[in-house]
Amino acid sequence: MLTPSVGRRDFLSACGMTFMGLTASATGRFVCADQTKDEFRLNYIVASSLYGRLPLEDVIAQVPLCGAEWLDIWPESHANHREQMESLGRSHVASLLATHKVQIGIFTCYNPGLLKLTPWMEEVKSWGGQLVISNSPGPSGLSGDQETAEIKKLAELLKPLVEKAESLGVTIGVENHSGSLINGYESQLRLLDEVPSRHLGIALAPYHLPQDSASMANHIRRLGERLVHFYAWEHGDGCMTKLPKVKELKQLPGHGNLDFVPLVQALKDIRYPRWTSIFMHPVPRGIPILNTAAECTAAINRSREFLDDCLKAAMKEG
Repeated sequence: MLTPSVGRRDFLSACGMTFMGLTASATGRFVCADQTKDEFRLNYIVASSLYGRLPLEDVIAQVPLCGAEWLDIWPESHANHREQMESLGRSHVASLLATHKVQIGIFTCYNPGLLKLTPWMEEVKSWGGQLVISNSPGPSGLSGDQETAEIKKLAELLKPLVEKAESLGVTIGVENHSGSLINGYESQLRLLDEVPSRHLGIALAPYHLPQDSASMANHIRRLGERLVHFYAWEHGDGCMTKLPKVKELKQLPGHGNLDFVPLVQALKDIRYPRWTSIFMHPVPRGIPILNTAAECTAAINRSREFLDDCLKAAMKEG
């Protein structure tokens, strides 16, 4: 059931809402242009990977239908839209974006990886984008002094990349991917302590954390302005083995058991100004989450309605 667990009122369709743009300050902190002290809403971006390897033209056309104007471009093996951009050519892609009033906001860069982001920071900037996202290299499963030492090593490797990001006016988001060094709560905070620039932050994926919403909400508050992307993505029954579609979709907000109201409340508390991505992984990677682009969009919108209703509940509770 697509129902927040507490404080619900009936959802009013968000289809007519005006979507807010993001602007960048000199310090790299992005702010919703028309967000006031007494008003808060989630700013959605569409991950192209949800549409697998469907034609980029079709994906771009779906973005406004998802209540968004921003697109997160994914490459192989989760999609091939970065590769499609290269084959279609810049002028054709720019025309498609202009036709549908869509902007590129993020390049997701698990390929080629965190330490090889320089050309993709330059590329996303050339499109008017603001963020590149990748996960950290290993080793994983460390603790104590050993983990701290590895984080210090990673921080030193990242500092030239962060300087490049600062010069370009873009931000690097490190996803807390399982099996990577920067995964758990404390490893994320240690990295941020080592690299204090606002041009490096955490792209937070609840899927990869213990499924306790109170702990996640507390972490969101601790991250504060260093939270640079939020995946509305729960673990459900996982995404590593093929499951019946109804179980696979339990990764989407409103389909599984994770209570999103405390998470949305925490985002509201920190006046989170950046993007929220409704997210899941299909099995195998590279296919759409459902059979057609229209079905994918409908699933995104059901979760968007659920999250917006969670925000209403959070507002009601204060």
